[in-house]
This record gives sequence, structure tokens and C-alpha cells, in this order.
Amino acid sequence: MRRRWLALITVMAACMAVVLGQLPAHAIDPGNTPTPVTGNATWFTGLGSPFGGCGLPQSALDSQDFLALNVQNSPGNYSNVPRPISAANAALLGMFDNGLNCGRWVKVTIGPNCNGTNDGAPNQPFCRGGSGYVADQFNGATLDMIVADSCDDGNAWCKDDPFHVDLAQASLNKFVLNGAPVATMFPGSWNNRHVTWQFEAAPNYSGDIKIGAIQGAQPFFPAIAISHLANGIHGVQYFANGTWTNAAMDSDMGDDYIVAPTTGSGTGGSQFEIRVIDASGNLINNGEQYNFSLPSSCLPNGCTPAYTPISFTTSAGGTTPPPPPPPPAGSCTLTSTITNSWSTGFQLQLTVTNNGSAPTTTWTTGFMFGDTAETISNGNNFWNAAVTQKGQQITASNLGYNGAIPANGSTTYGMVINGTNHTLSGLTCSAT
Repeated sequence: MRRRWLALITVMAACMAVVLGQLPAHAIDPGNTPTPVTGNATWFTGLGSPFGGCGLPQSALDSQDFLALNVQNSPGNYSNVPRPISAANAALLGMFDNGLNCGRWVKVTIGPNCNGTNDGAPNQPFCRGGSGYVADQFNGATLDMIVADSCDDGNAWCKDDPFHVDLAQASLNKFVLNGAPVATMFPGSWNNRHVTWQFEAAPNYSGDIKIGAIQGAQPFFPAIAISHLANGIHGVQYFANGTWTNAAMDSDMGDDYIVAPTTGSGTGGSQFEIRVIDASGNLINNGEQYNFSLPSSCLPNGCTPAYTPISFTTSAGGTTPPPPPPPPAGSCTLTSTITNSWSTGFQLQLTVTNNGSAPTTTWTTGFMFGDTAETISNGNNFWNAAVTQKGQQITASNLGYNGAIPANGSTTYGMVINGTNHTLSGLTCSAT
């Protein structure tokens, strides 16, 4: 888990609550920003050692203009859930998206500065007191930055604001406005400002991917880092014993994957063949195959540096289709129907539909009641799911007999509700 130093600049002022981004935990799409989103921006000095939350050392990044995204989106809850975030906690998934947004590029645009106290204190509004967020001469400055780290600290920045970004300190005065760097925005005009941001394709992309062995990689632990992609990385497949197999990510470090040799295992194989899937779910370069062996300096006891470049050769993609990956988070949908109602309550049926190309094994859903007074009848009047209520938020996951949903299939669960507000919001679903 990587730690970062946040800019905690406090300005004495009278209290006036101005809150941005303290939204329900399920109110985001971790894999997408179809339109620019607005969040608070803080700064940190650099990636930890030996590498940042995405699994690359700072020296190996495509750009020294980099940022971190939130691991967890849990307004009001400042304790960390285990990483990678499991299907059971899918409603808490932040924009880091369990590493799937590593290596993606983001266009960041500077917004108003805070005139007030803006320290990210738990259970406190952002930019409280003073005159709130105020536009100044730096508004509209932009910079292209790469996702290289994760924010998982127990403060309001990392937990309460779903679109918070933690920016490299050295990049703050490199934002460009009217063709020139802002130069003097930090520190004098930086009190953890608002920014808007959106994922984008890699600017001025050329060349091919880079492959490296990460610290400790060796025949029994063939762990590699993939970087320099035009559109991020969502998966790696390796060719072993005659078939293509999806590689496992190394924890939630989204640039790093554990592969296997083309034949044998452990010290029985030294040649590797892989292909790479980008953030759109497509094999890059028409399924181009990358062939390599581990560097001799990593044999037999493992690589010592954080990153050791790997030379490779390429061959054109074949006709063998890739194996269907497991449905990613968000590949299922949740819909609701009121099947009965009365003066003090109603009966709710919820349908989980698998939109993926392969059967699910588990699923988790979430939604919000429309009224703070609504509760599940008797606390446990539900069926076909394990259901928990925390305030207005409901989380439900499969039982042992209904986690498997075929592609394009569905299953239902239900509950009886005390309350008369029939409106639900923030319906989310994730499956593995």
C-alpha cells in the first residue's frame, strides 16, 4: 500500500460548509469518464519504493507528470477494505478500479482555488469557511498526466471524494494556459483546488509497448510490467502448452502480471509469449504476439532492481481467438420492480442480468433507498441474496446456489421494505 504526502494547507476563516464529491459510494463508473468529472486535487512528492501502486518505478514511467486515483469510494467510512477490492465490496470500488486504470492518460484542467480550510479531515466538508472555491488567473490551465499510483489513505480526500486526484508536486507549475506554463500557481495559489479531468488516449503515441521484469521476478515467479500503451492495460494473455490463458494481475498493481512459459513451468521453461488487452477490451495491434525470455541478470534468484527492461520480438496475431475473460466489474446490470405495495411498505424484486460473454461465478449489487427512514422489514425479510443495510445503502450478493449466471442470463432476489418512498437510486452491479 503506497502512502503519499497530501498538501494540507489550512487558512483561518469562518465556517461555511462547501462540499464537493461527498457522494454515495456507488455513484461512479470506475472504468469510464464519458464527460469530464470534477473533483478535489491534492499533491504528493513522488512514487514510493520500489514502485508506485501501479507496479512501475517512477523512472520507468512514460511521463513524470503523473497522478494517483482513489482505491476506495466510501464516504464517511475511513477504514480500508482489503485490496484488491473483492466482489463482496464492489460498491466501494474507487476510480483506481483495482488497478485497471493504471497506465491510462488523463487530461486535467485547473479549476477554482479554495479560500478556506481545505485539509481533507475525516467527517468534515472540503473547503469549509472563507468564501469557498474562487476562480483566479490559473483556471483553464491543462496538463496530460498518466495514472501511476493509488490513493488509499484514511482521509476525506481518498474516501469521500470519488473524483479526487493526487497530482505529482513537480507537475503543478507545468500546467499550460495560453501556450505557456503557469509557473507560479504552486505554492502561493494552491489550497487543494478543484480540477476537472477525463481519460484520454495517450498523447502523440508512437512505437510499441515496453516490457520489464519487476523486482524478484525469476522462473518460479515470472512477474512482468507492461507499459507504454496507447490506451492503458486491462489484461495480459500468455501462450502455454498450446493454449492462450489470462494472466493474473499482481495484486492490484495494474501494470504487473504473472505469466507462464510457453512449455513447462518453473525452471522447466524460459521462453514466453504474450499478447496484451487494452482499456477498451481489445487485443492491441491486432493481437500482436510478444516473445521474450527473462533477463539473465534475473536468473536464478530473481531480479534485484525494481525494473529490468526485457528485449522482445514480435509476430503477427494468429487466428486463434482469445479465451473469454471473466466478466469485469460492471458487466452485469441491476433492475428493480415493485411487485406489491401497501400503506406502510412494499415488496421489491431485483433482477441481476449478466451482460458478459462468460458465466459469472459471483455477483454483488448495490442501491440506495430514497428515504432515510426506509428499512428492510424485520431487518432480514429478504430472499435469494445475502443483504446488508447501512443507512440508505443496500448491498446484496449471491448465495451459494445462484452465483453462476450464464452469459445473457439473469437471476432475481427480493425483499420487503418498510417505507412509502418507492424510489431507488444508484443501482450498481459487479460480477466475477
